[in-house]
Amino acid sequence: MSVPGHSPGHIAYRIGDDLFSGDCLFHDSIGRFDLEGSDEAQLYVSLQRLLALGDGVRVYPGHGPATTIGAERRENPFLQA
Repeated sequence: MSVPGHSPGHIAYRIGDDLFSGDCLFHDSIGRFDLEGSDEAQLYVSLQRLLALGDGVRVYPGHGPATTIGAERRENPFLQA
């Protein structure tokens, strides 16, 4: 799925209840948006698409520990209103 923001053509792969998010969503963090070609507003739109996948979806980021959509919805400081 297309999840631009960290980079213009960034993608994530969902296979069943597993999401390979690359550098879009991390455990308690999100992808950088201060790089050339990145876009903060687009990243947050992409993150909302990922949050809509459901709390039980396991997230495997490009680096760092795995997490779930539910844990990030509840605990990720970058996703709190």
